[in-house]
Amino acid sequence: SYMPELPEVEVVRRSLQSFIKGLQIKKVSVFNRNLRYKISRDFDKKIINQKIIFIRRRSKFLLLGLQNHSVILMHLGMTGKIFIINNSSKKVFKTSFYYENEINKKHNHIIIKFNKFIKLIYNDVRKFGFVKIIPSGSIKENNHLRLLGPEPLNKDFNIKYLNTKIKNIKKNIKNLLMDQKLVSGLGNIYVNEILHLSSVNPLKVSKNLKIHQAKKIVKNVKTILLKAIKSGGSSIRDFKGALGKKGNFQQKFMVYDRNGQVCKKIGCRGKIKKIYISNRSTFYCLKCQK
Repeated sequence: SYMPELPEVEVVRRSLQSFIKGLQIKKVSVFNRNLRYKISRDFDKKIINQKIIFIRRRSKFLLLGLQNHSVILMHLGMTGKIFIINNSSKKVFKTSFYYENEINKKHNHIIIKFNKFIKLIYNDVRKFGFVKIIPSGSIKENNHLRLLGPEPLNKDFNIKYLNTKIKNIKKNIKNLLMDQKLVSGLGNIYVNEILHLSSVNPLKVSKNLKIHQAKKIVKNVKTILLKAIKSGGSSIRDFKGALGKKGNFQQKFMVYDRNGQVCKKIGCRGKIKKIYISNRSTFYCLKCQK
């Protein structure tokens, strides 16, 4: 199964921004309170009649700000999906490209009806996602958010920051980039791609990175994430994308899932090898990743 990573969640955020920002919550139905964390009994009361005033993303979390200074904190887990339905035209919109338009109703856990005929469905087969209400003043102290490192696309994730962080770190660079305290939102697929583009071996001890390698990594983190967001993230299993567009970043994968194949880097012709690092499948080129 495939965890939505930062680009996927950012695509969902942008979709929600265009569909529900400024709308008012008219009705809340919770069919299953047993997600990763139990949905609180007063969830419905706390959000009813509230207007959605902002939709933000922090790492892989979505934050929906309400007028009453509370925030709906959501995490999609592994299989969480958000569908938007226009009740007057009966059209179903996906908020992301990595799932099909078919809604299996038995996995609908929450339905929120807004004004303007708009309805939001939270659907989650494996129930690893969660939805919580938190006061907007306590976002920084929230247990899920307080230890997260900088956003990879922000200016505070830069070469100076990475250099100070890797000084004495014996952890390999792949595990370090996956560490949410170092930088937030990077997941397995994109880290594989970032290290390949940077010509860095995933097993390299972090403190042994040369300055030019660290620079490349910072630059390529940004390049690859932006490219993935632009192409709708990675739909691993041939999904039709938001509003019919297909998330097609996986067609551009250079190493991920290419065990035994030839490196796509121009002039390389090395072979891609698959290994496991901390139980995660890791792909790298034996020739160009030093």
